[in-house]
Amino acid sequence: MAGPLGEKLLFLALVLPNLALLGIFVYRPLIDNIRLSFFDWNISSPTSTFIGWSNYIEWWNRADSWEVVQNTVIFTVAAVVGSMVLGLALALLLDQQLVGRGIVRSAVFAPFVIAGAAIGVAFQFIFDPRFGMISALLTMVGLPVPNFYQDPDWALFMVTVTYIWKNLGYSFVIYLAALQAKPAELYEAAEMDGAGRWATFRSVTLPLLRPTTFFLSITVMLNSLQVFDIIYVMTRGGPQGNGTTTMVFQVYQETFQNFRAGYGATVATIMFLVLLVITAIQVHVMDRRTT
Repeated sequence: MAGPLGEKLLFLALVLPNLALLGIFVYRPLIDNIRLSFFDWNISSPTSTFIGWSNYIEWWNRADSWEVVQNTVIFTVAAVVGSMVLGLALALLLDQQLVGRGIVRSAVFAPFVIAGAAIGVAFQFIFDPRFGMISALLTMVGLPVPNFYQDPDWALFMVTVTYIWKNLGYSFVIYLAALQAKPAELYEAAEMDGAGRWATFRSVTLPLLRPTTFFLSITVMLNSLQVFDIIYVMTRGGPQGNGTTTMVFQVYQETFQNFRAGYGATVATIMFLVLLVITAIQVHVMDRRTT
């Protein structure tokens, strides 16, 4: 069937199955989660009780809520900045003609495809204060060895470093692809104008990478906010209560350990709304810069 009607029917035939899948597996669970946040429900019980805004009021007034929010913010900001800065640095280095760069590229990207639980187990031994690699290196240079499993601040540092190491390859490969697609004529013009490496990086490379940086800032942030496996394997959310508990991990704790599915849904809903606002601001800022 030709003409505008045929194009519309083809469009609907291609789009509707995807919309149906999104509706069933994304939007319906999201709506159910928001609805559940207004109920008191033990997941082992067949009935639930409507309690209105009580879960949200409790979350606002609980002291541990702000500790969990602080952990989430520190972990997310450090993960986003660390993985993007290191990923860009490695991409700039390995975009050059170096011997063995293909092997190094593969080595940088490899941890990204390994299960987080496996990496968490491996880094438990690396950060072990008695016989771990970090302990050996610090002892060698005469520095004190932190107790990563007893000090909440060092425990959060430990899981953050582990996550950055695992996901560094993602930022690296995205930045590398963007660098390899850069127009050579702009760099030739900068060289003819006498621009040095730093001036070329600041005035040519960074502006060209702006869309890539924007894309990574959103995707890396969303991924880091959903980290569960590394925290579960390495610290179980501790030490000393909520030392490494993030909002996603708190959803698990409240739902499956404390059997308060309604309160867990409340934490998940709050996190979704915060993410929605942050993403909307990022998109707005990016739109203003590109117009």
